[in-house]
Amino acid sequence: MQPYDEGEVSITVEASSDAKVLIISVAARMAGMHPQTLRQYDRLGLVQPGRAAGGGRRYSARDVALLREVQRLSQDEGINLEGIRRIIGLEESVTELRERVADLEAALTAAYQRIAELETMGSYPRADLVPMARASTALVVWRPRRASDPPTR
Repeated sequence: MQPYDEGEVSITVEASSDAKVLIISVAARMAGMHPQTLRQYDRLGLVQPGRAAGGGRRYSARDVALLREVQRLSQDEGINLEGIRRIIGLEESVTELRERVADLEAALTAAYQRIAELETMGSYPRADLVPMARASTALVVWRPRRASDPPTR
């Protein structure tokens, strides 16, 4: 949890919270930035705050953590804002890909379990398998056509 203490007011939010409840002045103080900087980062697409009914920006604790990371990368690491935007995009892609891998692993596990269930059922009669007639064993002789052979239709 990350507390915010402003005199008599104390706000505690979960760092992973996605609830867009913080007004720009509170989010700016929590991130250690000026509210105008948050507006600029919004325009640049570095952070996407929610909007209140009146149009005011609303930030989540996750947004504040992202703002702090943007500030760290910019000031401590010397990365420009376009580089930070690229880093944020790549991190989002990694997160999405990890979720996709987890989904695929779950589907693969379920498929292996289904195969194991089917194998324990024994052989025929199995409702999921349809017996097929054996292929013909007839011998087919092929010879190339010659120019003198009549055309076939």
